[in-house]
Amino acid sequence: MRIGELAERTGVSTRSLRYYEEQGLLHSLRSSNGYRDYGEESVRLVSEIRALLGIGFSLEETRPFVDCLRRGHSSGGSCAESVEVYERKLSDIDQQIRVLLARRAEVAAQLAQSCPGCFVRG
Repeated sequence: MRIGELAERTGVSTRSLRYYEEQGLLHSLRSSNGYRDYGEESVRLVSEIRALLGIGFSLEETRPFVDCLRRGHSSGGSCAESVEVYERKLSDIDQQIRVLLARRAEVAAQLAQSCPGCFVRG
């Protein structure tokens, strides 16, 4: 399929698809007229990339998931390399939560000091 059809089927811009290809996440063949030709598996790869980007993964972090799918696994998250990325991401999120909770406590303390009797939610 051509890049426009892949873009339409996945809801991703052609610019993003070209970028994914530049980054080695997608592969296309070139027809004699120079048009990119993507295989049916590209729909699944792009969907995996978009789903992971949508929950906060970086493009580079999607690479093991894409590689896992390319190796024929039914899920991009079923390979050991993908599980490692999941674990790192959870650790990063837990750290961000700790930082946000500490900031929240500090802001709440500042509010309580500045405005005795003001209601602090949560």
